[in-house]
Amino acid sequence: MRFVGTLTEPRAQEAPITPPQETPAFGTADIGVIGLAVMGQNLVLNLLDHDRTVAVFNRTTSRTHDFVSGEASGRRVIPADDIATFVTSIARPRTILMMIKAGAPVDAQIDVLLPLLDEGDVVIDGGNSLFTDTERRFERLQASGIHYVGAGISGGEEGARYGPSIMPGGDERAWPIIEDMITAIAASVGDEPMAAWIGPGGSGHYVKMVHNGIEYGDMQVIAEAYDIMTRGLGLAPEAMARHFHNWNEGKLDSYLIEITANILAHGEPDGQPTIDRILDAAGQKGTGKWTVIASMEEGMPVSLVGESVYARMVSALVDERAVAASRFDEAVDRTPFEEEDVVTDLHDALYASKIVSYTQGFMLINAASRDHGWGLDKGTIAGLWRAGCIIRSRFLGKITAAYRSHPELENLLLDEFFAGEIERAVPGWRRTVARAVTAGIPVPAYSSALAFYDAYRSRRLPANLIQAQRDYFGAHTYERTDRARGVWFHTDWTGQGGDVTSGTYDV
Repeated sequence: MRFVGTLTEPRAQEAPITPPQETPAFGTADIGVIGLAVMGQNLVLNLLDHDRTVAVFNRTTSRTHDFVSGEASGRRVIPADDIATFVTSIARPRTILMMIKAGAPVDAQIDVLLPLLDEGDVVIDGGNSLFTDTERRFERLQASGIHYVGAGISGGEEGARYGPSIMPGGDERAWPIIEDMITAIAASVGDEPMAAWIGPGGSGHYVKMVHNGIEYGDMQVIAEAYDIMTRGLGLAPEAMARHFHNWNEGKLDSYLIEITANILAHGEPDGQPTIDRILDAAGQKGTGKWTVIASMEEGMPVSLVGESVYARMVSALVDERAVAASRFDEAVDRTPFEEEDVVTDLHDALYASKIVSYTQGFMLINAASRDHGWGLDKGTIAGLWRAGCIIRSRFLGKITAAYRSHPELENLLLDEFFAGEIERAVPGWRRTVARAVTAGIPVPAYSSALAFYDAYRSRRLPANLIQAQRDYFGAHTYERTDRARGVWFHTDWTGQGGDVTSGTYDV
């Protein structure tokens, strides 16, 4: 995708390729990379394009040799068949980037590395690690004098090769050592690299986790538009591709809208649309689920991401859904919609739901920043997502501007621009949800986003009844509208409960 306005192609794409050179001497590598799967290999090539000498190690040594003799042939690469040789290859203070599977493999790799490292060396985890794991590892390595960094890296294979968005956090003493190298390989908007220090501890991986949760939401709202176009309008994939292409020329300009148009336009050798041959069971790797769990822990309603995760879970029930489809052949209104009206409203529903999803994501980031004492800058974070990453879009430029103009903005819906945008989109959003419900087409993302919007703008909600119920069966107490906040009351609803209240458990 070629961005408009100030957005540019990743700088790494424009970097000159380093001409072939003789293999560098040991102890001269600027950085070492562990893990040569596609992301690891592409990051190495990106580093090489920026005149860095790179030591490489992979658990399967044949992959190391294939890479060095293949795509990295003649480049400034130092291969190593064992971890001790690999560490010796890197100039001090050493910088080591791990691109390996999250979880136990990261801990195992650290166990092997730690005895070989010196005080002041830097270890970067570039995978999708759970932020609590990163916090634990940060504390462990800090005790040994090693600077640990959890860096969220987004952009997929292409981003890794030509310029990703990078979200590093952890030991801030590492940043002066790695900043030039990290910002050099990142994507950019104008002269601004899509890499910046996020904060302490596990904050970098937390921000990447929320990024991935928002990514789940973006994909779901696009999928719901596709479903309505398919079942509500009866459009062929090629016709849908044209609508997505048109959307990509306006407010919805984004990487995911662009590739959706390309996917829908793609055909099989026999002329049939490829999309029609793909099983409707979506997979997931866990970061969306982590975002939902984190939202529960922080008490923040990241409902659109939650519904997006649950939608994937329902999609996986392929056989059960087939049985249910036969059993519940419900009579619903399948009257064909008017295409022009529906597509216009659908655009607004998708756009408004995106606004809610990003609003909820930054509510979660804000809450976590307060609770963990990270001091996260929302303008910096939004700015890093404008290019290089999977959720990159024109839309993120507006979010960046909102937070940079008003750093203390509590909620994106209260920003003048986004308040106006969502008010303009609401009529079409409501019509879209109503049409889908009438036609029996599930739109969990659109409907949950609309419910959040309606709840957030409600001066009064029915939670007073819930509090009364809790006090009735569990003596959990409640606050009153005619008393100051923070003063709690209990009613003896049955005349037999007395004045005892719950102080040791909650429901």
